[in-house]
Amino acid sequence: MKRAIAILAVALAGALPAISQSLDDLNIQIHGYATQGFLYSTQNNFFTTSSSNGSPAWSEAVFNVSSQPDPKLRVAVQARYFMLGNYGNEITLDWAMADYKFNDKLGVRFGKVKTPIGLWNELQDIDPSYIWSLLPQGVYPIGSRNSLLSHYGGVAYGTYNLGQSMGKLDLRAFGGERVIGSSDGVVLPQREAGMVLPNGVTGAFFGGALRWNTPLAGLMVGASDNSQLAMINPITFTIPAGPIAGTYAGTQHLSPFNEFNYFGKYEKNKVMVAGEYTRLPVHVLLTYPLPVGVIPIKNDQHTWYGMASYKVTGKLTAGVYDSQYVIHSAPLGPARYSKDWAISGRYDFSQFLYAKAEQHFVEGTALDYDADMNPATAALPTGLHTNSKLTILKVGVSF
Repeated sequence: MKRAIAILAVALAGALPAISQSLDDLNIQIHGYATQGFLYSTQNNFFTTSSSNGSPAWSEAVFNVSSQPDPKLRVAVQARYFMLGNYGNEITLDWAMADYKFNDKLGVRFGKVKTPIGLWNELQDIDPSYIWSLLPQGVYPIGSRNSLLSHYGGVAYGTYNLGQSMGKLDLRAFGGERVIGSSDGVVLPQREAGMVLPNGVTGAFFGGALRWNTPLAGLMVGASDNSQLAMINPITFTIPAGPIAGTYAGTQHLSPFNEFNYFGKYEKNKVMVAGEYTRLPVHVLLTYPLPVGVIPIKNDQHTWYGMASYKVTGKLTAGVYDSQYVIHSAPLGPARYSKDWAISGRYDFSQFLYAKAEQHFVEGTALDYDADMNPATAALPTGLHTNSKLTILKVGVSF
């Protein structure tokens, strides 16, 4: 909360020169949206919901305010309410920033700012802007959206015209502190295993992104890289039963890593085609006093997806994607991978009201499941079936 207040103060400070102006001169804009989703699945329960029985436990509301007191300066803030099963059910600060654009070739943002990695990261908080109910989960996990969307620090950006025969380059450089909350979806498996990060996970990181808008109209290709420095955070481990039962205080040491994203997108008339590949190697060392000792965790995650959509009519859009996620360091078996075919449709009743329907065909158990909602049985020791289907219905209103 203190960090949120500090960032809001920074954003508001940027508007101080305009205090004497009228509200009209401040160019204040207010936008937002709210969505309600319903999930139904076969075989397994998805995320942290009882989706195999049908679950309406997916609600979201986003509200943002921006002001432009000067042609070169914009200040803005966005808050989000999110509830998906046991994920969230809280109000968080998505971002709060001041943006100063020196000229067409250079601008800076600072505060809590969106992290410009991958194809969709800067757009994943704007549900009305795309067809999908769920973006490919190997790259954009819904339970970790708030932690991945933004960071505390800054972004420098610019656009450079290479000439009519070469197109344009969009460049981004960023750095600061990444904060993953103690209740974030990325640490859910640890929590369910009795390992609690009371302060979450924090650490410094930096990176850059490049997007080339090619001379072929509608075609963009790009890449991004973020370098995470070492993160050391306190962690407790509770063993409920057995000869070494008890609670042990230790540390989690996350080794430095680089995450690379390579992506492309083509849009023309009613057609959109896109794809992305990313690799995320994660090495974690959990250190506890004896008799627990040291627990090493190594994951080498590879994800790719291809997607396409077509605007059938002015109000109806249809789409499909294939997403595949593999942990190369894991043993062979369903827990090593997740393959997801998704068929999507969106209907816009008006400028402000829309509905989405999406069918997922999932093979493998490496993503989207938690142990508490899929308990082990004698007939099913892992608690999970290899194949499952997930139907998502969502309605949204924007303003």
